[in-house]
Amino acid sequence: MSWQDWADRAARPIRVEGGLVARSERGAIGSTWWSKRFIAVLESLSLGGRLSRGRTYARKGQVLELDVRPGAVTSTVQGSRPEPYAVRIRFAPLPDSAWQAVERALGEQALYRARLLAGELPGELEQLFAEVGAPLFPRESRELAMRCSCPDIAVPCKHLAATFYLLAERFDDDPFELLLWRGRSRADLLADLGADAAWIGPNEVRVDSSGITKTALNPDLCREIRASFLLAGPLLARFGRALVPPPGGDVIGRRRLDTH
Repeated sequence: MSWQDWADRAARPIRVEGGLVARSERGAIGSTWWSKRFIAVLESLSLGGRLSRGRTYARKGQVLELDVRPGAVTSTVQGSRPEPYAVRIRFAPLPDSAWQAVERALGEQALYRARLLAGELPGELEQLFAEVGAPLFPRESRELAMRCSCPDIAVPCKHLAATFYLLAERFDDDPFELLLWRGRSRADLLADLGADAAWIGPNEVRVDSSGITKTALNPDLCREIRASFLLAGPLLARFGRALVPPPGGDVIGRRRLDTH
């Protein structure tokens, strides 16, 4: 055991109330494919040893706050000293040209837009990013600029690692946070995909942070979705519960697809 490992084990963090506590009490953290992939990538970058200690911090609620912005994640983490540590993880946002290429690929598939509106990332998304030379996840540790105000010389320290784990759960709750980190907000992405024009009817309620509300589908998009129904029936059946048909349009019901 190195002196740094010994020091880590000897220093006990100051317990706090009201911190951000990881939902997972044991085992792996992350429930969706994208958060699991995020953690797997971090561990593949030889960050695993410190990540395990950060997992304990995340479960104890030592992270006080966490913020995601384009290109940067910041947090404050309570350690063994009275003053919480400031953490910053930079991952350079993708250039506009890369985002435009990704958005063109997404716009060609109605099912991709349906999944995004349902709060899910299509399983093909990582490959779409890779094909335009714009990785969704970091490929090398040097792509991440990690800083913490603690005296630990190791990078990542356990405070950074705790931030990574809670970030994975944040991605579980809202996958658009991952896309925001890469440079596109939910509103901008959906606007660029023409989601407002394609999905929202003039007399319907818009999709907001509370989830999917009643919306109208235009007839052309209905035909695209109907053609793919046999391949994605369970998704569309669940998504269809939040939809109402336009006048004379197609109905996607809870259990069946009717045509008129």
